[in-house]
Amino acid sequence: MSKTINITSAVQFKSLISSSTIVVADFYADWSAPCTVIAPMYESLSASLSRPDKITFTKVDVDRQQEIASTYGVTTMPTFLVFKNGQVVSTVQGADPKKLTEAVQKLAAEAGNLSSGGSSSSGFTATSEESAKMWMGVDLPRGFSDVTDQVDLKGLDLLNSDSEFGSARTLFDSSKPSGKSGAEKGKGKSSNTDAQPDWVESDTDEQLMLFVPFKATLKVHTLHITSLPPTRAEDDDDSEVPMRPKTVQVYSNRAHVLGFEEAEDIPATQTITLSPGHWDAKTGTAKAELRFVKFQNVTSLVIFVVDGDGNGERVRVDRLRIIGETGEKRELGKLEKIGDEPGE
Repeated sequence: MSKTINITSAVQFKSLISSSTIVVADFYADWSAPCTVIAPMYESLSASLSRPDKITFTKVDVDRQQEIASTYGVTTMPTFLVFKNGQVVSTVQGADPKKLTEAVQKLAAEAGNLSSGGSSSSGFTATSEESAKMWMGVDLPRGFSDVTDQVDLKGLDLLNSDSEFGSARTLFDSSKPSGKSGAEKGKGKSSNTDAQPDWVESDTDEQLMLFVPFKATLKVHTLHITSLPPTRAEDDDDSEVPMRPKTVQVYSNRAHVLGFEEAEDIPATQTITLSPGHWDAKTGTAKAELRFVKFQNVTSLVIFVVDGDGNGERVRVDRLRIIGETGEKRELGKLEKIGDEPGE
């Protein structure tokens, strides 16, 4: 069911912008082709970011709600207005997916702060400093959004990770990796030596096996994988410098994490080979594009790091972002295979 609210009166609209901290309004017309083209993307953003009484997505038919359109000077279709505390704070005119995505990325950061219990004197965590905490290693593909907030953190499972480093949840932290500053100095280590590292490293060999369940059914387009190993070992540290992932196998709609031997007998939905050219030089992030047609109606992923980009025995991963579209909410705790034939 769509979370977008269709506005039927000026009174309803006024009530919404008063009761919801943020309101996104899509002023559209049924006869407008650009409105039709961008509508699915808007619905995807609504499904991903809506929060009761905090973030509300609406649609305003300008032909039926001429009073509202006139009040806000809307003459171009579509026009997207973003309200915060009853005031317009952002305007996007035309069916421009890039501008619309950029406008709602700040919204997504604020939504993340809301869900973690942040607050401010205005009743909303909307400072530029806080918005910057939602770190993004590379640009989003056009027409898609970051749906990492749909990861069911409680259901994560990670095999062969070194306990001296971060847990599976670390990979989905929205903050800037601490290794980013270290990488700029050629170390790739946190400047805070007392804190537990906020990245994951493999343990007995270079392989990692990660199970990622989702709170909603997703269409997954791309994985953003961040890896910030040091370019050299610390002078007083004889430990091996970890590698970046090279071969990554992705399995969709598994009910649980796969064992390493089990994975050898099951064909991956897609195998990705990352070369040095895939990694962004500034952020240490690679775009692993998936065959979109194979990753529709996804309820879970198993991500298997098969090997690293060298001859070592340790692999490092700092962050993982899921990029795509959000569908219907799922009942957590019930993972079903989708698309398999009976008996498989």
